[in-house]
Amino acid sequence: MEQRIPNLLEPPIRENFKKAKLAGFDGMCLDLAMHEMKDFRDSKNLFKEYNLDCMINAFPYHLDEMQYFIDMAKDFNASCLNVISGVMPLKPLDAVPIVRGWIKEAEKADVKILFETHRDSLLNDLFFTIQLMDLIPEMRLCADLSHIVVDRELRLPLNDRDNEYINKVINRSDCFQGRVANREQIQIQIDFPQHAEWVEQFKSWWKIGLNDWHMRNDDDAELIFLCELGPRPYAITDGNQEELSDRWNEALIIRKWIQSFWNEIQNEKK
Repeated sequence: MEQRIPNLLEPPIRENFKKAKLAGFDGMCLDLAMHEMKDFRDSKNLFKEYNLDCMINAFPYHLDEMQYFIDMAKDFNASCLNVISGVMPLKPLDAVPIVRGWIKEAEKADVKILFETHRDSLLNDLFFTIQLMDLIPEMRLCADLSHIVVDRELRLPLNDRDNEYINKVINRSDCFQGRVANREQIQIQIDFPQHAEWVEQFKSWWKIGLNDWHMRNDDDAELIFLCELGPRPYAITDGNQEELSDRWNEALIIRKWIQSFWNEIQNEKK
């Protein structure tokens, strides 16, 4: 929801909540490192006021920080705590006690915890992620596939190996994030003709992910799809530092795609 427009103030956080509610979104997500947590404490009342669900993206950089995020997720009644870990062992085996420890902490507090595929974090690399998934079968993921595409510089059409690995990530994921990337750019404009093949690839991944999740969960389970289109430097800008596309409008378009996929899946199951 940040604008980051030079020489302009950001809109008050209340306006962002109101805008999301009026547009028909079901919730809002807070992206938090430790030093930002106190700035968002008051937003708890806004979630209640606008009847929006909460999701928390946590960025812990030390082992002992996780408990603070778990406590906040519990206090906010967050649907899930999604971890983008700045604790990054070099070897997958060394990450096992860290991840398992955090999972146990979250279970004690009855907080759902996921681990996101994200650059410059624990799950920075697809190959590392696949190995860690094998070592920790109970680890559940949040799939932001844009990071994998850029990190691996994936080419279209996907080869069999990359397709297999992506499907493994999708099959382990209980949350999906809506951003389209290509092999060199993390967030591309979805209506530019040169990006059409990547838009179709991501739509295909998301539909597969929704269907797979639907097949392995009960009817009362909750799936979160986060329309996550970041401001600059995620958003590509021109020489005047103005974005090349309308992120808000793109979020509405992506949401429409996902709702359509979900309706198709439900109708097929009837």
